Amino acid sequence: MAIDMVTVQDVEMSADNLNVRRAAEVFGEHGCLVVRGLMKPYLEEVLRDVERSAEQSVSLLDRAVQIPEGWKTPDGTLFLPAPPHYARDKQIMVLGVNYLTSAAFFRSALDARTLDLAEAILGPDVELFGNGQCLYKEPVGGHPKHLHQDSAYFEHRYEGPVGVLSYGVDTDLVNGALHVVPGSHRMGQLRHVDTFSHLGLDEDEWPWERALPIVGRAGDSIFFHVRMIHGSQENHSDRPRPVFINRYRRVDDYVTISATSTAKRAEAEKRVAEARKENQRGLMVRGFRPYQEE
Repeated sequence: MAIDMVTVQDVEMSADNLNVRRAAEVFGEHGCLVVRGLMKPYLEEVLRDVERSAEQSVSLLDRAVQIPEGWKTPDGTLFLPAPPHYARDKQIMVLGVNYLTSAAFFRSALDARTLDLAEAILGPDVELFGNGQCLYKEPVGGHPKHLHQDSAYFEHRYEGPVGVLSYGVDTDLVNGALHVVPGSHRMGQLRHVDTFSHLGLDEDEWPWERALPIVGRAGDSIFFHVRMIHGSQENHSDRPRPVFINRYRRVDDYVTISATSTAKRAEAEKRVAEARKENQRGLMVRGFRPYQEE
């Protein structure tokens, strides 16, 4: 099926009667899958911790340290420049809430239906990749995330992680719905450029019109391949638009290139042969990790 012929209906299912085998087939074909209502059981508690973290981060903003990617507060929140008319000169991009700070966030990563699907896609032995991530678009112009592949940031030795992005609030074209390009995971690793929000695809080659917006309710989840093109536009509403992301990968997989800019990626590409699974082990969520000599 051609990319421009795929509709949301082609890639969506309900969590209430999820057919795991069919869901894995849809993911394999399109590189993305929408499961409506999957994270609803965890939503209230996760959102509570997200908002607590946002308030905390803003209170720590006067202690933020400038880094190449923006400004980072002591609690690990990444800020980017805010639009000129905003109350502050910096807005939250990546919120410092994760498995190490939120029990509710960690519980969401262990959801049985999610793990059933992760196993169907990746195989029987599955580990977590990372500690969870929360992208928090503040209101009145909250940052865009240009169309990109996650593999530009963390390219893997094998298949790479499956990301599961869940909407924390009802999300539409006003407050920054995720856009996806179904089937793009089969295009291999594409050349990225530096953008306001770090690595992204050239806008002349990949305008928003080439992507499919996924409008959804709070608790809806979008599974996406590490090489599937995706992104989101600004939040023009008067309220924050948080999403939280859990990622899963094969037990033997590992990062070979890690970067947030074209310069860093060029340097990392020179050291691919040095990458090892050692010190990249994530918590096991399905199956068993056999002993293996490094």
